[in-house]
Amino acid sequence: MSLQSPLGRARGLGSAKEGAGHWIAQRVTAIFLIPLTLWFVVAVIGLSHADYATFKGWMGKPGNASLLLLTVLTVLYHAQLGLQVVVEDYVHCECKKVAALVGAKLAAAFLAVFMTVSILKVAIGA
Repeated sequence: MSLQSPLGRARGLGSAKEGAGHWIAQRVTAIFLIPLTLWFVVAVIGLSHADYATFKGWMGKPGNASLLLLTVLTVLYHAQLGLQVVVEDYVHCECKKVAALVGAKLAAAFLAVFMTVSILKVAIGA
């Protein structure tokens, strides 16, 4: 039993003033992903029966390569932000939480570099 009032117990437990930027980033990436996903779906449907040469010609256009790269990077960033929220909310062991957060960021960074190089290699033809 505590002699503190409910207000006294609640003081200092409020917002850490850090979540707004994260929340805004999640919403902005989600909004960006709406037209990017629609473009991607239309592009995949249009290329469904294409051979590699046709695909490479399509990727060789700067607009298509740029939109594909933007789509991939936005998806990875949005996924990393979402995974961070899940880990912070549901992993209670501090060492496991830090390991999961670092692992998620490293995986997203690795995939971003790998996919960027892959897209540019196909687009440029190097």
